[in-house]
Amino acid sequence: MTGLVTAFGSGAMTNSFDDVADSAQIYFIIGSNTTENHPVLGMRIRQAVKQRGAKLILCDPRSIPIADFATLHIRQKPGTDIALLNGIMHVLIAENLYDQKFVEERTEGFEALEAKVMEYPPERAAEICGITPEEIVQAAHLMAENHPGALLYAMGITQHTTGHQNVLSCANLQMLLGNIGVPGGGVNPLRGQNNVQGACDMGGLPNVFTAYQPVTSKDAVQKFEQAWGVTGMDSKVGLTIVEMLNNAEKGALKALYCMGENPMLSDPDLNHAEHCLRSLDLLVVQDIFLTETAALADVVLPGLSFAEKLGTFTNSERRIQFIRPAVPAPGEARPDWWIIGEVARRMGYNGLTYNSPREIMDEINRLTPSYAGVTYDRIGEMGLQWPCPNTEHPGTRILHAAKFSRGLGYLSAVDWQPPAEEPDAEYPFIFTTGRVLYQYHTGSMTRRSAGLEAICPEPMVEINGADASRLGIASGSLVKVASRRGEIQAKALVSDKTEPGVVFMPWHFAEAAANKLTIAALDPIGKIPEYKVCAVRVEAV
Repeated sequence: MTGLVTAFGSGAMTNSFDDVADSAQIYFIIGSNTTENHPVLGMRIRQAVKQRGAKLILCDPRSIPIADFATLHIRQKPGTDIALLNGIMHVLIAENLYDQKFVEERTEGFEALEAKVMEYPPERAAEICGITPEEIVQAAHLMAENHPGALLYAMGITQHTTGHQNVLSCANLQMLLGNIGVPGGGVNPLRGQNNVQGACDMGGLPNVFTAYQPVTSKDAVQKFEQAWGVTGMDSKVGLTIVEMLNNAEKGALKALYCMGENPMLSDPDLNHAEHCLRSLDLLVVQDIFLTETAALADVVLPGLSFAEKLGTFTNSERRIQFIRPAVPAPGEARPDWWIIGEVARRMGYNGLTYNSPREIMDEINRLTPSYAGVTYDRIGEMGLQWPCPNTEHPGTRILHAAKFSRGLGYLSAVDWQPPAEEPDAEYPFIFTTGRVLYQYHTGSMTRRSAGLEAICPEPMVEINGADASRLGIASGSLVKVASRRGEIQAKALVSDKTEPGVVFMPWHFAEAAANKLTIAALDPIGKIPEYKVCAVRVEAV
């Protein structure tokens, strides 16, 4: 974890939206359908390309909307990102195009990285990726000739069995180019939900307390025990959601409290996920609608939507901002923090309690170093960016400007590994998933919007024209898509959006849930499932 966690913190954006949009001379987008998943930033990148001549390299297997603005669009096969990045770095090092001063003064591990990427000349990397060597060379030259450059990625990088290594490779490239700690540069993961960064910051991960303080740290455990007036806190790393469900199937996990999550659509291998959920003795769901998961629950607790809440969200650029109620809460809906506290009280807890979001923020200030200066009174209209270690600190616009949190940035020698499941004679297509502009996540909110449903009411199976012709599939006709885990039916969209041998589906639609097909193979370090690659069969119905 050295390169990812200690050199690049939590996985938050190292830079800010404004400096990425206004100062980058080149954008390297990989694993992000930016204009559909992050449309505001996507608009600003389009403006940067059109209005001030910024360059754009897009690495994506599909012809997504932002491809129309790309200087270079590389359509690598899903699951080959490390080979592509290593190939680009091979050219940078072999042709002496990298930032030697930055590498010498601010990084370590160069020799091992050099040895590794020398195993990926453009010809070999291109063969793995299904592209041309010339594309790799052109990408390296564009990155070397235009400074600063911002790298942006999203779930197309992380949702792989090698997601951790994919992120390390992105960090390698930006450190090699000296694009760290400067306006318009950085490694910038675009968060997929409005407060996912805040949830991570507040310890919504199985291995950390707030501000990524390890649960295995004796000092951290002691600190929280003293603050909360308890003893004997468990210092073992917990389970991720896929691991929880696997344990439920075995009987090792008896109850699950699910808040603002819909695993009956968002988890891989949904048939198995449903079996695991039904194996629980108790399922409690806290949400704003009766989702597919809530429909299975023994108890449903009514939380508040974003428009009914008071408190803060933290966005992709680490900015903590106020949210205030725009409409009153309906019926018996209550704030999430109040519901959790009330459940604890009724189960016999008589310790520390909260009466308002302000009191919760006061505790965050005391126990969360990166939020210590983000007091309720200082947030204001524009918010503050962490790290903000004290009340005199203005917040941090760009991370790692002077040095990395670990001192020297660590260049990691990363090898490409194939996906957990590849096409074969029985399942000859690569299947990959993502989002569309007009629907969001599991559709719990957007599919209840008449306007959005009118624009995008149903799922489509994107298939290349050559494949469709061979299989006798016409655009708009019904097709069956099957994997080793399940099958679904949906209408075909025949186009050149996908390359031959690749099919794509959005995963918002319960009536044709793409995750019935995906595989629950996990990254051994990050524990994220491989949503972006599995093998399927497609046939006309």
